[in-house]
Amino acid sequence: MSAQAEKLELEELDKTLLKKNEPKPLGKYERIIQPCVAELVGTTFFVFIGCVSVIENVEAAGRLQPALVHGLAVAVLVACMAEISGSHFNPPFTIAIWLCGGIQLTMVIPYLISQLIGGVLGAAMSKVMTSSKNYMNATGAAFTILKSDEQLGKVVFAEMAMTCLVTMVVLLGAVNGKSKSPLVPFMVGCTVIVNILAGGDVSGTCLNPARAFGPALMANYWAYHWVYWVGPIVGGLVAAALVRLLLGDEKIRVILK
Repeated sequence: MSAQAEKLELEELDKTLLKKNEPKPLGKYERIIQPCVAELVGTTFFVFIGCVSVIENVEAAGRLQPALVHGLAVAVLVACMAEISGSHFNPPFTIAIWLCGGIQLTMVIPYLISQLIGGVLGAAMSKVMTSSKNYMNATGAAFTILKSDEQLGKVVFAEMAMTCLVTMVVLLGAVNGKSKSPLVPFMVGCTVIVNILAGGDVSGTCLNPARAFGPALMANYWAYHWVYWVGPIVGGLVAAALVRLLLGDEKIRVILK
């Protein structure tokens, strides 16, 4: 065999090996359906665990019990499902991540629907698990701290500012190439804990319309419910703007390149 023929044979062999080692393209289930299932399941268990921690809260623990439960639940679920769906579990996160280029537009609505259904399922599970007396006393873990229009401005601002903080942590830790970190589940979980400890007595620290919607529906408690949509969504948009305009890397920033 000539040297030229041997060289060609080796090149063909290399090409064959490269084709075998190439990752198989993801099918429709793994690209579209499985991420939505992960968002639904993750949101379901987050809301379920969070609601139970509020309904069965030991008075002596104060805000510490729900703060730790919500934060640790987020950390665990994000670590488990990040490679499947990105572990959003929160409509403002999905919107902000899309604005920063972390998810395709075609997946935004399916994610939002999955999260809201998950919120309802999680709230329903908490109702099944807890005693009727405790459930009624806690109004199903719906947010009842806002009682009058006098509190309105502070509560909306609290929800906006705290959601902005946790969304910024998500964007910088999971989307922005320059600051991506494998510690993002821990970072987001800790941010949720400190937010609840800091702002629980002001607004209840929802930060998530899916977390608000499920309990409100199951307990039929809708007083000032809109606050827990407007505050978190505006906060998420502010976080996305900060990353897109100032904090993001060159790929994400739209100005000051």
